[in-house]
Amino acid sequence: MSLLEEVVLDLERHAAQEGWDAPPRLYALVSSSELRAAEPELAEQLGLPDDGDSLAALEQEDLDGNRAVEDFLATIAWPDAVAGCALVVERVVLPPEVEEEIPEDEGEAARWAAEHPKREDVRMIVGVLRDGSRYSALRLRRHDADDEVLAGPELVPALAEALAATLEPDEPGESD
Repeated sequence: MSLLEEVVLDLERHAAQEGWDAPPRLYALVSSSELRAAEPELAEQLGLPDDGDSLAALEQEDLDGNRAVEDFLATIAWPDAVAGCALVVERVVLPPEVEEEIPEDEGEAARWAAEHPKREDVRMIVGVLRDGSRYSALRLRRHDADDEVLAGPELVPALAEALAATLEPDEPGESD
């Protein structure tokens, strides 16, 4: 199992323990060996082992709940010490056959979707690394069991792309 797969699945288990209806959470993914070297006290607080390397998931401050996650991600740029990032977010998904019934008004559409009998609540955990690696885990509320979690590299491509963009240099031509 890759380090990214491991951290995404750890974040999924952590989110599952906390339950549903949680706000989005954003994490910086940092090499544990680099974190131990740069911030030994923090590494000790996090309980990072002295041997081997892993990815430490450092939760960032609360996301702006008044903005769409995708809009918020467009404002983020990570320092070079951050190897990647991960996002935990819940969404309501509706079947394609009801798309034409969705109200035009955004607030009304959200209420309508939340009350729709065919709605599906899904928790998505998406992680990306600077090297282009991606991994995701999905849990459906109606299949809320550890052995029912879907996982793979391309489950949520648009969100993975938005996260990957936060790792790109700010200026064109700028290198990592």
